[in-house]
Amino acid sequence: MGNNTITNDADIRLVSIKEAQKILGISNWAIYQQINKRALKTVKIGGRRLVSAQALGEFVRNRER
Repeated sequence: MGNNTITNDADIRLVSIKEAQKILGISNWAIYQQINKRALKTVKIGGRRLVSAQALGEFVRNRER
């Protein structure tokens, strides 16, 4: 399995957009801009849009210099 593969259910952690915004320290506008540009991956469950811990990690790693 590759690095992006979830190996079991315990690896899955989802946070709300508001929580992801706080974790990243960016504005509401900025987080939705990143989602719309598909720079930050999300999942939709019912009417909620959520961000996985894995997606947050990828987002940050892709921006490291």
